[in-house]
Amino acid sequence: MWYNKVMKGNQIIECHDQNLKVDKIPKNYLELGNDALREKITTARKTLGDKLYIMAHHYQKDEVVEFADVTGDSLYLSMGAAKNKNAEHIIFCGVHFMAETADILSEDWQNVYLPDENAGCSMADMANLGDLQIAWEKLLSKFGATILPLTYVNSTAQIKAFVGENGGACITSTNAKTVVKWALEQNKKVLFLPDQHLGRNTAYELGVVLDKMAVWDYKKQELVPQNAEVAPEIILWDGYCSVHQQFNLNNIERMRVENPTAQILVHPECSFEVVQNADLSGSTNKIIETVADAPRGSVFAIGTDNNLVGRLRQKYESEKEIHFLNFYSCSCATMNRIHLPHLAWNLDNVLDNNHQQKIEVDKKTATSALRSLEKMFEIMRS
Repeated sequence: MWYNKVMKGNQIIECHDQNLKVDKIPKNYLELGNDALREKITTARKTLGDKLYIMAHHYQKDEVVEFADVTGDSLYLSMGAAKNKNAEHIIFCGVHFMAETADILSEDWQNVYLPDENAGCSMADMANLGDLQIAWEKLLSKFGATILPLTYVNSTAQIKAFVGENGGACITSTNAKTVVKWALEQNKKVLFLPDQHLGRNTAYELGVVLDKMAVWDYKKQELVPQNAEVAPEIILWDGYCSVHQQFNLNNIERMRVENPTAQILVHPECSFEVVQNADLSGSTNKIIETVADAPRGSVFAIGTDNNLVGRLRQKYESEKEIHFLNFYSCSCATMNRIHLPHLAWNLDNVLDNNHQQKIEVDKKTATSALRSLEKMFEIMRS
């Protein structure tokens, strides 16, 4: 694990990624108290009015979500940014690939910012363009031009661009079954980037047996198993979400004993074994909707980012019982880099016409990446 856990007794207060670069934020923002920061943020929002649009991913800290105009998953927020034709300044409280997607989908005159440029995604970073180009050439030499690439929206703009240039599509955890089904119907092998678990769980649900799947080890640049002479139907990039790999069968078995009436809900970025032994797997929105629609007195154990689970516990505490599937798991360390000082600093920069935290995808990459996103939208409409 890449986490450094900060403990208070037996409770995790915060998790940090030890490999991140030094934060650029001026020291004076870190020295301000929360009340002063909230006042600064509130004043800036009033000053900017409709020219400002603050978006927060579901996994953000409560203190950030408090000031968001909208919360949601990454693509929902990016599409919301594209629909907003009033805001000149869009602050995306999430991670780097999310802000890139918002920049691709928004207008040229709109500015998209990431309050902390170090807020990346370990899974997205597991698939870079250089490694993909090498993999693509090797796979083409082995299987011929029979491969169709798909990329999870949790990927860099460069990966989305490559997929768009090669006839593929983006995918989300919500529409994964629909897009993978479309890809398989093209009578080609699917190269699924960058999360092997979402790819495996989705393909299996569509009836593809595990023996028809292989993993591309991007570090060794080889297919596993190597004896896959007959092309597998699904080639899974060896990437994963660090947060969702913290849930395992022991967590489920313990929960079944301690809370036998609990329904276990997990995200499809969890391992195959966890998904198969859960009561339900689904996207973040699916988990939220399931809890919201459940009758009073329902009991759940949820395996996803603990910031979201904590908010669900608080929201439904008087009517439903909600447990962390793994109480000791960390929330996303990079997502949690954004907090009140970063938001206040970003807003001050906007007021000063300082674009330091602006995320901008170059035109060529954005055009190709848009192809993969538009292909996804086309599939969903058909």
